[in-house]
Amino acid sequence: MIALLAVLAAVILAALLLLGGGGGGYTVKANFQNASQLVKGNLVQVAGQSVGKVKSIDLTPDGQAQVVMSINKDYAPLRNGTKAIVRQASLSGIANRYVDLTLAPQSAAKIPDGGVLSQNFTTSAVDLDQLFDTFDPATQHDLQKVIQGSSKMQKGHGKEMNEGLAYLNPSLAASSRVFRELNRDTPLLERFIVASSKLVTDVADRRDDLAGLVDHLATTTTAIGDEQQALASSIGKLPDFMRRSNTTFLNLRATLDDLDPLVAESKPVAKKLRPFMAELRPLARDARPTLRDLSEVLGRPGADNDLLELTKLQVPLRDATVRPVNENGKKRESSFAASARSLHDYTPEVAFMRPYAPDVLGWFDDFSHSGIYDALGAASRVGVHASAFTFLNGQLSPVPPELRQQAFQSGAALRQNNRCPGSAEHPNDDHSNPWKPAGNDCDPSQLLPGK
Repeated sequence: MIALLAVLAAVILAALLLLGGGGGGYTVKANFQNASQLVKGNLVQVAGQSVGKVKSIDLTPDGQAQVVMSINKDYAPLRNGTKAIVRQASLSGIANRYVDLTLAPQSAAKIPDGGVLSQNFTTSAVDLDQLFDTFDPATQHDLQKVIQGSSKMQKGHGKEMNEGLAYLNPSLAASSRVFRELNRDTPLLERFIVASSKLVTDVADRRDDLAGLVDHLATTTTAIGDEQQALASSIGKLPDFMRRSNTTFLNLRATLDDLDPLVAESKPVAKKLRPFMAELRPLARDARPTLRDLSEVLGRPGADNDLLELTKLQVPLRDATVRPVNENGKKRESSFAASARSLHDYTPEVAFMRPYAPDVLGWFDDFSHSGIYDALGAASRVGVHASAFTFLNGQLSPVPPELRQQAFQSGAALRQNNRCPGSAEHPNDDHSNPWKPAGNDCDPSQLLPGK
């Protein structure tokens, strides 16, 4: 009898251990809006890996579905902030649901054994029936016809459909790559969506202005429609205009080809122009007040108070320069015509003096200094100097004042009033100067003293 009782106790102990009667394992409860066809024994997964099972499903007093899940010891305990979502393994089954967990950080507080995930952290699956229930009866009936018609259309054409789906694979692969690229930078996509939302919000805030814009656009379109005849006339003239524009554009193309060398030559200058413009920018900025004052001087509201009106009071430049005028009781030629005729009469004198220009300029530069300024303005002073000493019997001796005139006349070349061009310099070895032009009676023997 004692042996029989010992065997019975061992069996009861083994049953309790196998059936969990000893209280082993970690469980957590999750409140869902509805159970979404979950059943006891459905898997609980994390990132596609099974971490437990649905132990039971109960109903809370407020009508929520409370799913009790047993979690493996490797993932227990769960942390506050863990989210639970009921997902479908496929659309072809009914009870093929599982609970997908998104774990919270390990730094969060632990959920005790038997703790509850509130509905704020759970999401139920959306069934197709719920989607179809959002349609009204007429839409449901039409959708039923579409599904039945698709069935009839595909009946007996399975082989052809399979062959067509093979050609669809590249498009699906390309779409997969597109979505993968979109999902590659999730923060950037989120910023884009947030910025788009803000844009839509800003547009919504200005809906009154937008409505006014649409209203004005409708008014403008109506006004254009009222001018149908004028619009038709303009459209009728458009072909001739386009033909002329075509000719203009052809000529413009040739002009642009001719401008290519200019652009090529301008590139080195353009590089140097950038620092010049950078230095010119402060000058332009500082010149704004001056230009503003100048604009007021040039044109000012009112009568007889600006430079433009003063210019209009003067004799037009065209009338004073190129048109004949009546002055002192006689018709006289214009100033430009009289100047041109006068310059034409002076041509022989200018031609005669032209070869002597280097000599004259050199003479002024040798005997004076150009560019001297005094109280009267620019001046050119000329002075002739002679030495007051002479080299006599191997010694440098002063010339007595009474003999300086004779000494000057004996050493200076006087009365040379008919020099040839180039005689202001000593003759070159190649005898290129002085030069006697044809028809000129200058005296080539009038040269500088010495060699």
